[in-house]
Amino acid sequence: MANSYIKTIKDVFSSKNILAIAITTSLITLSDMGWRPFWSLYLKNELGASIAAVGLLSMIQSSERLVFQLPGGILADKWGRRKIIILGTALRIITPILYLFATHWTHVFWALLVNGATSIYMPAFNAIIADSLPETERGAGYGAYRMITSTPRIFSPIIGGVIMDSFGYLEGVRIFLLVSLVVNVIVTLVRWRVITETLVVESESKRIPGVQDKKSLRENVKETFDLPRMIWKMVVVAVLGSFGTRMVMDFSSIYAVEIIGLSNTQLGLVSTTAGFVTAALALPGGMLSDRFGRKPMIVISRAAMPISLFFVTISTNFQQYFIVQALNSLANALGGGGGRGRAGGPAWNALIADIVPREKRGTVQGTIGTVTGIVSAPASILGSYLWTNLGPQFPFYAASLTGLVGVLVFFLTVKEPGNVKSVELPVDRG
Repeated sequence: MANSYIKTIKDVFSSKNILAIAITTSLITLSDMGWRPFWSLYLKNELGASIAAVGLLSMIQSSERLVFQLPGGILADKWGRRKIIILGTALRIITPILYLFATHWTHVFWALLVNGATSIYMPAFNAIIADSLPETERGAGYGAYRMITSTPRIFSPIIGGVIMDSFGYLEGVRIFLLVSLVVNVIVTLVRWRVITETLVVESESKRIPGVQDKKSLRENVKETFDLPRMIWKMVVVAVLGSFGTRMVMDFSSIYAVEIIGLSNTQLGLVSTTAGFVTAALALPGGMLSDRFGRKPMIVISRAAMPISLFFVTISTNFQQYFIVQALNSLANALGGGGGRGRAGGPAWNALIADIVPREKRGTVQGTIGTVTGIVSAPASILGSYLWTNLGPQFPFYAASLTGLVGVLVFFLTVKEPGNVKSVELPVDRG
């Protein structure tokens, strides 16, 4: 088994694109996860945001991201993955600068606008990874990629927690924002120099000049949303899961610190443990999806989040909260996605790549991101309303119910392609 793991890692990272993307994403994670777990607490305690204001900022961020995801997916399929990835990565340089100048929560809006624009490269990002993976090892490939990119989460959150307890949220967050600024510059340069295009199109001699330009807006929109029925079923699942997690995503750290009573260091330790579990089990989870199919892994993984949200509400101390989040991380590592509002995961992304042809993957990822964002954008406002008017536990109750409905929809309606379950794991015959 160990030899299979090593061989899979070597096969996946033999691709220069995946190696470059994995390393640069790891650098971003290393800097961002030092302050991200404490962002809501920073807004509330240093920039004067109420629970309602935190929910409003979360909705604005979701709304801005949805504006750019679908155009980003379309452009990735028409112009190529590389150009869009470099553009979106370069925009990341501006975001920490704007955050550093914010002295009130209302000033954060401009940074959120630019941060939303950076999501233009996410469909291209997912597409170039799918393009670069061998079909028979797609689940394991996504798992290996996630294993590498999750490794920094083992270190950053606990370091962030110690710094927040030592210096306070204001100085602590600003230290990490400066680090993020430097990292984003480095990452942009590396991706510009290393990443190569993977979108294969017809040769210029076979193309008819101006054919794409003659399509009307209506035809382009129709083509964009002309997706397999199975993908639309997955969109419904993604919407339900995202709506649920976004009801509580930006309130979880506040609940852990102010309701349960965790210190910032303890909150960082919880995130660190999640990173360790994901890094350790992402590759085995992806390999299991190659052997036993995507669907079982997705069902288990996506069911874990809503169940864990309910158990958060009955946690009364650090030990109980730690166990709940560790078990959630264990199941989420199987790759079905849905954690922290993300649709993706090794098994989930592999299933999309199994269904969708190469030339449509960017558009499909953008469509899923856009539709999910549109429907789930008001979720944080609803969460803040439930918190303020019924009690801090009620957003978690509602999120748990919504997520479980999404799991049921996926289990009853989504079927994976018949050839996936017959795929065998790569075997080291040396």
